[in-house]
Amino acid sequence: MSDPVLFEVRDRVALITVNDPDRRNIMTAETSAGMRAAMARAEADTNVHAVIVTGAGSAFCAGADLSDLGSAPAPEGLHQIYDGFLAVADCILPTVAAVNGPAVGAGLNLALACDVRIAGPAALFDPRFQKLGIHPGGGATWMFQRAAGPEVARAALLFGMRFDAQAAVRHGIALSVADDPVEAAFQLAAGPASAPREVVVATKATMRRTISPGSVDTEQHAYAVSAEVGPQVESIRSPQFAERLAAARRR
Repeated sequence: MSDPVLFEVRDRVALITVNDPDRRNIMTAETSAGMRAAMARAEADTNVHAVIVTGAGSAFCAGADLSDLGSAPAPEGLHQIYDGFLAVADCILPTVAAVNGPAVGAGLNLALACDVRIAGPAALFDPRFQKLGIHPGGGATWMFQRAAGPEVARAALLFGMRFDAQAAVRHGIALSVADDPVEAAFQLAAGPASAPREVVVATKATMRRTISPGSVDTEQHAYAVSAEVGPQVESIRSPQFAERLAAARRR
């Protein structure tokens, strides 16, 4: 089997690729663990100054494996899925999501966990939680509000609004649109790649402390994860979710 997460370094930038294109890069426990390992590898390598996250094939990440959510003990199963994008959110280095295709549910969380998002022409930012009958988790409510503001976040998470590449830029979810989002991400990452690593790391740490004076943004994210997990567990245990899961397995 191919590695679920690929890792390479180019010009002081780590490229981390979710590598399950046949299943549109769904987030499994194995993929999540691979993502955490790749992030730890990037942080430990003093030759890496920035990180790019993307997906193989036509999708960025089509969300969590619903079978994992339905069969794993909750909340343990949820935290296994969260672990990969929480590692991205906690990364000490600048992170760019090169969103080459749909970023759905947990895949949207993975994109939002990055510092910056660059959308390809086929990018789609789709929360999907409400449609699946699942309460948002993994800090999604906080990450979306941080990226796009309360109104856009509520349009997405309460009203099910989806955003193509151009709409994502208009609403502050993505920085820009590029025909080749990975190459555009490398161009952006050339900035930290050419700067002293210690300055890059210190600058990101300071920005985390000053975005909301009196707390660090990783602490705010952790609070959101804690606030969301209870209602998310309840939604997964509901008969409605069981019906949706059974229907998905029949397809």
